[in-house]
Amino acid sequence: MAFGSLSDRLTETFRSLRSKGRLSSSDIDKTVREIRRALLDSDVALEVVKSFTQAVRERALGDDVNKALNPAQQVVSIVMEELEAILGGTGRGLTFSKTPPTVIMLAGLQGAGKTTLAGKLAKYLKSEGHTPVLVACDLQRPGAVDQLQIVGGQVEVPVFAPEPGSGVGDPVKVAKDSLRFATDKLHDVVIVDTAGRTGVDEDMMAQARAIRDAVTPDEVLFVLDAMIGQDAVHTARAFGDGVDFTGVVLTKLDGDQKGGAALSVKGITERDILFASTGEKLDDFEVFHPDRMAKRILDLGDVMTLIEQAQKAFDEESRAEMEQKFLTDTFTLDDFLDQLQQVKKMGSLQSMMGMLPGARGMKDQLDSVDESDIARNEAIIRSMTPIERRSPKLLNASRRKRIAMGSGVSVTEVNQLMARFEQAQKMMKTVAKGGVPQMPGMGPVGAGAGSGKSKRKGKTKKPKARSGNPATRAQQLQGGKPPEAPGSSFGLPS
Repeated sequence: MAFGSLSDRLTETFRSLRSKGRLSSSDIDKTVREIRRALLDSDVALEVVKSFTQAVRERALGDDVNKALNPAQQVVSIVMEELEAILGGTGRGLTFSKTPPTVIMLAGLQGAGKTTLAGKLAKYLKSEGHTPVLVACDLQRPGAVDQLQIVGGQVEVPVFAPEPGSGVGDPVKVAKDSLRFATDKLHDVVIVDTAGRTGVDEDMMAQARAIRDAVTPDEVLFVLDAMIGQDAVHTARAFGDGVDFTGVVLTKLDGDQKGGAALSVKGITERDILFASTGEKLDDFEVFHPDRMAKRILDLGDVMTLIEQAQKAFDEESRAEMEQKFLTDTFTLDDFLDQLQQVKKMGSLQSMMGMLPGARGMKDQLDSVDESDIARNEAIIRSMTPIERRSPKLLNASRRKRIAMGSGVSVTEVNQLMARFEQAQKMMKTVAKGGVPQMPGMGPVGAGAGSGKSKRKGKTKKPKARSGNPATRAQQLQGGKPPEAPGSSFGLPS
């Protein structure tokens, strides 16, 4: 998880402050020292660390903290605001040309993930209503053109690749010709994938400058591998001087426990981070929000990003359709399978849980999340016949055994899936009707006050004294009411 070690260190530092009702200057100094060590250990550039800790110390020693009812919380708030500042403040989006096509040029070292990033960016822009085209200008690296064509096919975006590459072709001419191609084919965004090197050299910079001058891009995005640590500072400065990029895209952010590159690049280059690649899949790509990232680092969660992912995966029409199915008892295993696939679109279960506030405190639970559970459940459902999916009550022991063999799991796992499906049916039907769902082994959620007859603890109702009349006592022992006596005990009118 990105920023994992830094988040753990900062969370532990702030935990020691919460027990103090008032913070002295020595408390502040100790806290700032711990923050400084945590940042340096996370490969944050020294000059960024100095300016950050100085700003935190000055604000923490101010009157706002001294007069606060909760000084420790005030310090956390200051650190979060300063983290937002070094990550880019309010941030910004892509700059689009008033006259299409908008040209976006990608630059960076070889191995930073430019080609895959080009596909992710194209898919993102396509989802935003644009019609992008990918341009293969990396004609040096063997197989680079083929790789871009494969990525383009996966995201269903056309690739302009008139040259075979692998050392053959003029990348500057390809870049120029791509503008005419985009205009003729009505593509409003051109994404130019350029060549990289294993290290910074003048030949690479000269080619990048030539392509930049030929197409006059609206954005030059520097693709930075978040895992290179302190080298990020040197590489970012070299590309800033050589190509003069306009924005940054971080790749492999999911595999970086330290996060030093993300925290350094804005302060070093004065260029905003626009996007972040958070995984290997083409969907693992997100807009970079400095405020949300600061909250993730401080273990305050990123609920807004989680909501946005859910809204993309579950549209309003399908939600209303599911609600109707729950109300009418027509929710089938086919629908259950569809819901599992929608959850997969949201991304990694572990990363989604990591966006919840206090996720660092659930580290063991996060580590134990088995991403293969969804795939296993899909295999079980796909091993059923269409009739069995529509009518799960048909699943007797022999059918379940056949399904287990077909999906490569045990009968116990099939039974567990069916138990979860039935429980989901009951809970969602209750919710759809506006009721309160009953959690397994817990009773109705929120049941208690006002939900039924009150029961007083510690007081038991005394049993009624048995009657001395044999007939009446017999009625009491049988649980019935004794006959009302309109007259005397002998049944005669008084």
